[in-house]
Amino acid sequence: MDGPIEVKFYLDNPDSAEAKAECKRVADTFHKTSCLVIRDPRVTFDDNKRFIDELERYFEQPEPVKLADARPDLHYQVGVTPEGVETPRCMTDPACHTFINEMKPENRAHIPTAADAKWRFFHRMGPRPTDTKFGELNASPVVPKAFADSWESTLNAWGEKMMQTAFTIAEMAAIGFDLPKDAFTSKMNLGPHLLAPTASDLGKHGKVGTILAGFHRDLNFITVHGKSRFPGLDIWLRDGTKMAVTVPDGCLLAQAGMEFEHLTGGVVRAGWHEVLVNDRTVTAIEKARAEGRCLWRISSTLFAHIASDVLMEPLIGEKAQYPP
Repeated sequence: MDGPIEVKFYLDNPDSAEAKAECKRVADTFHKTSCLVIRDPRVTFDDNKRFIDELERYFEQPEPVKLADARPDLHYQVGVTPEGVETPRCMTDPACHTFINEMKPENRAHIPTAADAKWRFFHRMGPRPTDTKFGELNASPVVPKAFADSWESTLNAWGEKMMQTAFTIAEMAAIGFDLPKDAFTSKMNLGPHLLAPTASDLGKHGKVGTILAGFHRDLNFITVHGKSRFPGLDIWLRDGTKMAVTVPDGCLLAQAGMEFEHLTGGVVRAGWHEVLVNDRTVTAIEKARAEGRCLWRISSTLFAHIASDVLMEPLIGEKAQYPP
């Protein structure tokens, strides 16, 4: 991939030549690779540090304490999801197995054989519709009892920064595709956006080859990733090339989801990814252990969605292949 998308040009003057060039680059990069690296001057990475610190403290609690925050009756759409619950579709999908087996050896993903070893916490971001057919997707947030004084402020501070970036990138992509700038963001208004960090206990699941999150694509519009303290995320570009993710300091990674693919009629494809313990992860584990630091791998992840009640139909691309 090329250098980071410089959001500041668009924020300073969206009509400038520099801003228009970056908008075109957003659209072209999403089309060619399904993902891009972003530098957004509004994003304060002290907020990311506080966020990861808070999540590490939360997941270091005893398991029964954390399970009080689970909402299985809402299909885990808010609150905590324990390890062994989320199962990648690819685990039982023969077509996905064929897809993986046909990859070049150096780019081949791992076929999941069990549910993910990761935990997750879903924290809703932004307002929700007052009238919706999808209540469980728009449920009230869960606030852990021991973190009543800090949880919402810490998660919201970081989540709002990532949301700003997601909406700006959506605007820039629309302009780059010669659509009205609100072509996507108008559909994102009141969406079931989620700050959705994952947490993997590397003291327990620290062996090379352990699948923390099996090979999959995301259902939402855009997924924004911040920097984790432990490597392990691999992504696949549209041409099938596998890449180990290294988010530069001061940057975010955005990856297209299946809603983006549908709205662009396949011009943008949803990006594949997996999280696996590799040699670099083990090196980071050993360093953290020697320094007495937490061994929970926290991802900094936000799912930006199209609103639940919006009719999904392509704005460009192959409309016949992506019916409403």
